[in-house]
Amino acid sequence: MRLLFLFILLACVSFLGYAQYLQHIEGLLPCPLCVAQRLTYWLLGLTAFIALLHNPKPLGLRLYGLLMVILALTGTVIAARHAWLIRYPESFECGISPEEAFLNSLPIADWWPGMFEANGDCANVDWTFLSLTIPDWSFAAFAGLGILALYPLLIRR
Repeated sequence: MRLLFLFILLACVSFLGYAQYLQHIEGLLPCPLCVAQRLTYWLLGLTAFIALLHNPKPLGLRLYGLLMVILALTGTVIAARHAWLIRYPESFECGISPEEAFLNSLPIADWWPGMFEANGDCANVDWTFLSLTIPDWSFAAFAGLGILALYPLLIRR
């Protein structure tokens, strides 16, 4: 089970590292929905890290698994909303929005602005791979991590 937690932790660290590469090397600015996804990756990775260190008994495994499933589902919903917004930009204005103001007012945005400060436009498509955008790939990643996080909930000992 520790390998599962390690894999989820390393996946989250990798996704966050690639987000930093895209922002600081490629020059892509994160929008409020990107920052919300980053926060979710952080929380999911932190939960996996704590579970890895804790090495819990069956009840703890289920609690960590449930928390990780909830976080992955949250990330999936945010990424799906972001992907939808890219396809239908006229339905929602995401420039300077209440979400951006809220996220930028969080202490974590002051602590690490390079990671958590939102100042991009949610409807911009500056990067694609295999014709999928960043939110599309993030949706797939969150869904995959959520499926993996279900494992502690489904096993019998």
